[in-house]
Amino acid sequence: MGLIEKLYTVIIFIAVMIGLIIGQIDFIQSNAESLIVPLIMAMLTITFLQMPIEDIRAAFKNRKFTYTSVLINFVWTPILSWLLALLFLGDTPALYIGFIILMITPCTDWYLIFTGIAKGNVALSTALLPVNLILQVILLPAYLLVFGGTTGAIQFPILLESIVTALLIPFILSFLIKMLVRNNQQLKDRLLSKINNLPIIFLGLAIMAMFASQGQLLVTHLDLLWRITIPILLFFIINFFVSQKVGHLLKFPIADGKSLSMTTLARNSPTALAIAMTAFPNEPLIPLTLVVGPLLELPLLAIVTQMLIGISKKPNAIT
Repeated sequence: MGLIEKLYTVIIFIAVMIGLIIGQIDFIQSNAESLIVPLIMAMLTITFLQMPIEDIRAAFKNRKFTYTSVLINFVWTPILSWLLALLFLGDTPALYIGFIILMITPCTDWYLIFTGIAKGNVALSTALLPVNLILQVILLPAYLLVFGGTTGAIQFPILLESIVTALLIPFILSFLIKMLVRNNQQLKDRLLSKINNLPIIFLGLAIMAMFASQGQLLVTHLDLLWRITIPILLFFIINFFVSQKVGHLLKFPIADGKSLSMTTLARNSPTALAIAMTAFPNEPLIPLTLVVGPLLELPLLAIVTQMLIGISKKPNAIT
């Protein structure tokens, strides 16, 4: 885990603070919004470049694990997220939608780092990565319409446009770049090593621009942001026990059980933010609430990692 990755939460927090400060300048406040989408597209293009989409068939070599993970992430988790959002945030549409967006997008990067630290099956988790990515891109619009369509904040044409802009175009660009360098392994390796930390940097710049343009809205709604913390914590607690129980019932090896927990818990905060920033231009409080996600997620994953290490040390542990 590189220095920038370790400082991910700090970088997000600093980006928020800088955005709030420079947003006091009228020229920056009025022009910062135009930078958000290009920065998000650059971030996701580079992120997709790092993902082994072409290796998707490898995920199905362990069908039992893959199908279990897909069922938890794309059937159980959306239902759990909807219930928590309804229970705690139902009276505030912006928090309700922001929470759902965050929780229905399984992670496509961080969980590999924490799986490795917890001594889980990293190869198995890596094979699952493209499955998580493709399914969330396909299913995200449907989930938002089903669970958030009644709030009035979701407009299907804008949602569809945001999916194309924030996800499909970067995905195609990354695919074309991969095609250009596919026959030159040395160039491919050098490219990937150079861009390793750029997604975090671009995400920080996008968050900075967002808070520069809409930061005053956050300042006037700080009380609302605290409300999203409780369902996030409950999501992690419930899904930790669900993943552990399922792994035990299915008799997964210890390393596979750790991988299941990590892919079940870790969320794709950058992609969730990208969708929120582009899909809800008239509801700026929705992407603002999503900043709480990455500020909480990494510390929580670090705690879960230590718990998984402790569980594996117990005698007769199965997962």
